Amino acid sequence: MALAQGAIDAGCRFYFGYPITPQNDIPEYLSAALPAAGGTFIQAESELASINMVLGAAAAGKMAMTSSSGPGISLMQEGLSYLAGSELPALVVNITRSGPGLGGISPTQGDYHQATRGGGHGDYRLIVLAPNSVQEMYDLAGEAFRLAFKYRNPAMILGDAILGQMKEPVMMHKALAPPVDAAWALCGARGRSPRLVKSLYLKDGEMTVHNWKLDDKYRQLKEQDTLIETDCPPGCRLVLVSFGSCSRIVRSAVDRARKKGLPVGLVRPITLYPFPDQAIREAAVAAGRALVIEMNTGQMVDDVRLACDGQSKIFFKGYPGGLVPTPEDLEVEIEQILRQGELQVCQR
Repeated sequence: MALAQGAIDAGCRFYFGYPITPQNDIPEYLSAALPAAGGTFIQAESELASINMVLGAAAAGKMAMTSSSGPGISLMQEGLSYLAGSELPALVVNITRSGPGLGGISPTQGDYHQATRGGGHGDYRLIVLAPNSVQEMYDLAGEAFRLAFKYRNPAMILGDAILGQMKEPVMMHKALAPPVDAAWALCGARGRSPRLVKSLYLKDGEMTVHNWKLDDKYRQLKEQDTLIETDCPPGCRLVLVSFGSCSRIVRSAVDRARKKGLPVGLVRPITLYPFPDQAIREAAVAAGRALVIEMNTGQMVDDVRLACDGQSKIFFKGYPGGLVPTPEDLEVEIEQILRQGELQVCQR
């Protein structure tokens, strides 16, 4: 409900989607709230239809969104590539389902690679944001639309079943809708030359130019609009890295460890693409060690290793298939890693 209302308050007036658990609260809420706000809600016949309806509304310069979970997002990959290739803004929400295959509705973070690597064909990326609270589900809906329109690129909010069902207080506000650049929106050509939205470039070298244009956009995005939360006090000797709902559990583990006097810190990337390499590298290198915790078999840990470039020792603890860590579990991991570091120092 918070994410759906956040999208409405940000100015979204078009939703096209197809039901699948564990994200059905979004279309259920929007089916009543969006028409009441003067918008359009359509339950499409499939995820393929819904993403292409989003493409059509986006081409007209409208704030449009869809939502699904892993299997549905898989079906949308061609449409997402077309949106990015056509430089169209839109919001796609993935409340992930445990997998692979049909899987289940338990909490998981197994769609990290699907989201951050684009998923579909060609040289393109999605803007990916990972909330860890109901408040951020609300706030990041508006932020996702802002970034989508600023960079003319589809944005994704990546959540899971914990966030999809969590109840917390939320401060709601009316966000300003992103301005629509009339230079590209298809809104009728009476009295002026027609506009063209496309991803097909057939002249010699034309597609190369377009690909480098997109790549330059992604580099600008990384330089200007990455979001990260860091809590690494001086003397920190182990940094825990986590995202989304899992980071809430990691936060509790860090607090428990600090009460014991253990020198630990926390880094939480909110923007998963572009990945905040520099901030993570600085924190991990300063501490000398990083422990990556994910509810999967190891996906974001690849990006942490790339960011650190061998300058910090990286540990990983995974919880796939619906398994959720506890602060007590993580506290044991923290103590073991720190003890191992002390032994290595003594041996030298």
